[in-house]
Amino acid sequence: EIISYVESGAYDRELAAAAAPAAQFIAERAARRTPGERLTLVLDIDETVLSNLPTMRPNDFGYVPAVWDAWVARAEAPVIPATLTVFESARKLGVEIVFITGRRESARPGTEKNLRAAGLGDYAGLFFKPNESSDSTEKFKTETRRRLIAEGRVIIANIGDQESDLAGGLAERTFKLPAPFYLTQ
Repeated sequence: EIISYVESGAYDRELAAAAAPAAQFIAERAARRTPGERLTLVLDIDETVLSNLPTMRPNDFGYVPAVWDAWVARAEAPVIPATLTVFESARKLGVEIVFITGRRESARPGTEKNLRAAGLGDYAGLFFKPNESSDSTEKFKTETRRRLIAEGRVIIANIGDQESDLAGGLAERTFKLPAPFYLTQ
């Protein structure tokens, strides 16, 4: 079912349909910016801006840690066009981009290389779960957004493919992308 969904083009259409309102909201919100506001867009990485389908599919959508680590280190994940468009339009409007990922800190080198190669290198922050953390991804992401707000940022939008990317609020608007491949907390 998942392969048919992707190959039919339905997945890409649904990604575009979910991302379009985010781009529109960001543009409208940026137009209402007050002096001194540090408008920020928070983005998840996996299946939000980068697609891991090229490694998931040959592994029957299973998670094999050594295969995953090698994939991330190779920095070959393709960009998701719909969210690249949101990213680019937000940057043109002067909105800062912050990535908050459930990837561990040890994945930083490959992730940074992949983001740059995918046209996503113009960001203001990139936050990884600490290698030794036993906190849930949801808690990590919520606490990171809380810190960004404490630093004076205004999180106008948060985009992710998992509920754990968006839970806890702390953004003016949240946008959920389709998530057919896996569910995490």
